[in-house]
Amino acid sequence: MKLPQVKKRLRITASALLLGTLSLSPCEAVPTHPNLVVVLIDDLGWGDFSCFGNHKTLTPAIDQMATEGRRFNRFYVNSPVCSPSRTAITTGQYPQRWRIGSYLDSRASNERRGLANWLDPKAPTLARCLHEAGYATGHFGKWHMGGQRDVGDAPAITEYGYDQSLTNFEGLGPRVLPLCYLEEGKPPIKVALGSDQLGHGPIQWLDRSKVTTAYVDAAIRFMDSAKAKSQPFYVNVWPDDVHTPLHPPLGERGNGEKKQLYQGVLAALDRQLAVLFDHIRQDPALRENTLVVICSDNGPEPGAGSAGPLRGGKASLYEGGIRSPLITWGLGKRRDGAAADSTSVLAAFDLAPSLLRIADIQLPEAIPFDGEDVSSCLLGNEPHVRKTPVFWRRPPDRKTWPPLVTAPQPDLAVCDGNWKLVCDYSGENPELYQLADDPSESHNLARIQPEKVTQLTKALLAWHRSMPADKGAELGNPKK
Repeated sequence: MKLPQVKKRLRITASALLLGTLSLSPCEAVPTHPNLVVVLIDDLGWGDFSCFGNHKTLTPAIDQMATEGRRFNRFYVNSPVCSPSRTAITTGQYPQRWRIGSYLDSRASNERRGLANWLDPKAPTLARCLHEAGYATGHFGKWHMGGQRDVGDAPAITEYGYDQSLTNFEGLGPRVLPLCYLEEGKPPIKVALGSDQLGHGPIQWLDRSKVTTAYVDAAIRFMDSAKAKSQPFYVNVWPDDVHTPLHPPLGERGNGEKKQLYQGVLAALDRQLAVLFDHIRQDPALRENTLVVICSDNGPEPGAGSAGPLRGGKASLYEGGIRSPLITWGLGKRRDGAAADSTSVLAAFDLAPSLLRIADIQLPEAIPFDGEDVSSCLLGNEPHVRKTPVFWRRPPDRKTWPPLVTAPQPDLAVCDGNWKLVCDYSGENPELYQLADDPSESHNLARIQPEKVTQLTKALLAWHRSMPADKGAELGNPKK
């Protein structure tokens, strides 16, 4: 499609507004063909940003985005680990549909857990939809949906609708691989997990603490190139911070304990992302016509980040594992003081259909999105009331995660408004929580709300059985 046709297609018309296509009033209309930037941080806890309650590490750049934009307190990712969470954002669908229910690893490990080796290139992607509508599309950062360990025949990132990419050791194409400093004064250690043997693109070795800077710099060059061509852009900036191993800049390691290292990496990440945010903020053309979305892929690794008052963390279906901070900023709508939405229940797979709607691109009828259109809510116009519950299945290899998580974890979860239920694959051992009054999931109401348990369990098991099976039951109950 030629760019003049793109501009015609992307133009928001008065009739579209009157018909409620975007659920916006004329004064809240989105600029024509807005730029879209999605920042996805790795293993960040719900309570890690200062604006979400972290008083140990300051995150001024991200906090400013929240102050000028909007903060959402009930945003969920669709898995408590990275690969399936990223798949949901990318496709707008449950990741289990594509047999990605846990982090992608070696071929043998994937087969053992009942997983695919990579995201099927036939899967719908937000990038491809935007690219076909004339957007410049770029991915800069962690991918982890194929092309890791010994899986060298996975599709390149550019086969999913991206014009350009730069990733780490969990994707194919141009890559930045880290040099990790275990102790000051000693030679750095190359960390590649086999990626340096896979081919498929040039490799740059860089100090681990500077890898995010490389992604930010590449994203800015890409954005400026698209701007010079008067082409709208969609850019992912997906750093692999604050994932372990934790290597903050030398001199910022604190006492060397895990928490101190984590806080050092988070503070450095905030400074590095500030360059991206300031570049957009200081350019009038970008400032008025760019939407920035900031979130995490799952909860924090135990002993590293913070889920605030929430129960659980990475790999868990309790709130601390699946609830993520969410901030939206831009399109010329800046506020003086943080605006928080604590009632709308949003999920990661909502982003694909919603960003397409914000870009004024008709949702393809051939794509059955599991996510809902929450575009008006993301833009701060009105709360969103979900039409359907959100369901989860635990990663098949995460019934426990010793030594970090030793207690057996629930297999399934469902959130329906303020009600949350977790249970086993069979529906047994249900736990029921009322999240509005009990966000820390401290008071199990299953015994005093049997009808609600029955209702939610029936819906949850029906969803579970509708998804392709993995080997979670087998791995969660190994033969003695």
